[in-house]
Amino acid sequence: MAETLHSAATAPWVQSLALLCLCAAYLQGGITKARDFGGAVAEMRHFGLAPAAPIALATIALQLGASALVVSGWYRWLGALALAGFTVLAAFVADRFWQAAPAERRATANAFFEHWGLAGGFVLVAWHDLGGLHGA
Repeated sequence: MAETLHSAATAPWVQSLALLCLCAAYLQGGITKARDFGGAVAEMRHFGLAPAAPIALATIALQLGASALVVSGWYRWLGALALAGFTVLAAFVADRFWQAAPAERRATANAFFEHWGLAGGFVLVAWHDLGGLHGA
């Protein structure tokens, strides 16, 4: 049983699927922002970011470009670290649970810490890509 689970979990397609899943929100977000650039600019303004249009453009480029690096394996570590940093910054911009109204605080705190979980996943991807498993 353990050997079967090991074989299934280490199949090459599992890594590809896991990386695609890890990047899914960034791919969806980048595509959605690119298709509705006006909405992306409005989102940046909503969070108090200026100049909104260049920041929206940079966000789209980062979400799509870094995801492509992670999924393709070309400079995977760089894409993973870029998405980790972006995710931490996004958590502090969008999920400031300490400032949220009491009715929204729990959901906002959950989103904040979910972002940290994603960032940790991307750091692990970079660590693995840079050979971190060889020393463990």
